[in-house]
Amino acid sequence: MSNPTTTVNLAFTGASGAQYGLRLLECLLAAGCRVHLMVSRAAQVVIATETDFKLPGAPKAMAVALTEHFQAQPQQLLVFGREDWFAPPASGSGEPAPLVVCPCSTGTLSALATGASNNLIERAGDVALKERRPLILVPREAPYSELHLENMLKLTRMGATIIPASPGFYHQPQSVADLVDFIVARLLDHLGIDQTLMPKWGESRVAQKLAR
Repeated sequence: MSNPTTTVNLAFTGASGAQYGLRLLECLLAAGCRVHLMVSRAAQVVIATETDFKLPGAPKAMAVALTEHFQAQPQQLLVFGREDWFAPPASGSGEPAPLVVCPCSTGTLSALATGASNNLIERAGDVALKERRPLILVPREAPYSELHLENMLKLTRMGATIIPASPGFYHQPQSVADLVDFIVARLLDHLGIDQTLMPKWGESRVAQKLAR
């Protein structure tokens, strides 16, 4: 548990790419992080469609299922309902944790870019922006419309980091899981959390020079 005191707010929304969010959750828990999870209704549909994992609807049951599935520690994972306005991510006076929306639907992009706070995920994003906390958004759409691009530019200018689910291939992936891990490794790097999914660029070159 290399990051035992780190809390990360994590949101799953209805874009395709549920594997990215679930893998990120697995890695955060394995690193010893406390995770405050928010899941949209559309995300539950996508998870059921793209994976064999069926999430219960109630937050408490969802937390139990995910804790058991990923073998997390008791109380390490907390799941908050869509209108739980007393959850820590809902206020700037809550714990100052980063927020990752993975995957991030274009609807969520629009809501965050315009300051909508119609549910806990949108409110959490609004809080992250106004408090200047790290906000990482992982959109997965193709192609992007002009409106999508404008929203991403607007959010970037407000301080958010956009990391599209566009994996690289220079690490010679052998499976879909390798492609997923490429993006998850970048997310963990941006969060400052130790990861061994992907070597840092240039590490092998540094090792060669040090060995001489």
